Amino acid sequence: MTASNPGGTGVTTVAPPAPPPVRRVRALGGRITLRVDRRASIVCAALGAVIVVVAVFSLGIGDYPIPVAEVVRTLLGQGTPATDFIVHELRLPRLLTAVLVGAALGVGGALFQSMSRNPLGSPDVVGFDTGAATGALVVILLLGGGGTGTALGAVAGGVLTAMLVYLLAGKRGGSGFRLILIGIAVGALLDAVNAYLITRAEFTDARQGVLWLTGSLDGRGWEQVRPLALVLVVLLPLAVLLGRDLRMLELGDEPARALGVPVERTRLGVMLIGVGLTATATAAAGPIAFIALTAPQVARRLTRSGGPNILPSAFMGAALLLGGDLAAQRLFHPVTLPVGVLTAGIGGLYLAWLLAGQWRKGLG
Repeated sequence: MTASNPGGTGVTTVAPPAPPPVRRVRALGGRITLRVDRRASIVCAALGAVIVVVAVFSLGIGDYPIPVAEVVRTLLGQGTPATDFIVHELRLPRLLTAVLVGAALGVGGALFQSMSRNPLGSPDVVGFDTGAATGALVVILLLGGGGTGTALGAVAGGVLTAMLVYLLAGKRGGSGFRLILIGIAVGALLDAVNAYLITRAEFTDARQGVLWLTGSLDGRGWEQVRPLALVLVVLLPLAVLLGRDLRMLELGDEPARALGVPVERTRLGVMLIGVGLTATATAAAGPIAFIALTAPQVARRLTRSGGPNILPSAFMGAALLLGGDLAAQRLFHPVTLPVGVLTAGIGGLYLAWLLAGQWRKGLG
């Protein structure tokens, strides 16, 4: 079923599908009832299995190949000193960074797409990633900061950009094409700022800034894993709790208010959580494109469920980025590509296909 966009853009939006059958599970003596989506649970389990398989395989490849059985023994604490160092100190931090960054981007994308009721309402489309990149470049090129300063600058840039876009979009601008169009405009301005900063910097600093802007997992260690894990532990449960209100919000502001949803408070919470996840992921690995755009939509197609699909999007984002990093390392071996190059190329094709679909819906 379709309905006209209330913003007057002439673009139709698809009403959320009916929720799939769920199983009710009672816990704590029947005082708490949990709603379990069976299909979403199966999708999460399948994606989790894919992540484990790809992870074990990834830990074994490189300049020093390690058999899968030896990788498993090393993870269980029974490896040799050489394999223990290679797996735990060199390869495992990179792998965990990929998983955590992918999960954070997947959840951030799911939150913003659900809030805006539009598949284009993704942090990398509406400029939040670009704002995080601007904050990091200011620290790298102007302040001469190191890894911690760059991370803090990226988080600050992402938060300030989100606040600016939200304020310019207006009170009711958190949904529809208004937020997306303003975000794209702000992102374009920040792209110009980033280019100016690069051209005015010293050669060494400019090279470092360009490498960071590409988005890469090279050289990532436990200092990136720990803050990412902490942010996900804090924000992921909050995102899950917002899932029900977001499902109602997809019906429209007035129906959501009629169902008792605090619309503006929910929207503000989504902004804070989504920007926190996206900015932290960008601070750890640079602005890796299109994971936040693609993961929630693929997850929704697999679950066939309306709403933000928080956990399936997290698993899908982790699987996509982990698989993308493996492909970036092996497709052109011995040349290793930054994972951001691969995701940008594939994501650009996906975005073109998505825009073509939106255009056909508009004509319909």
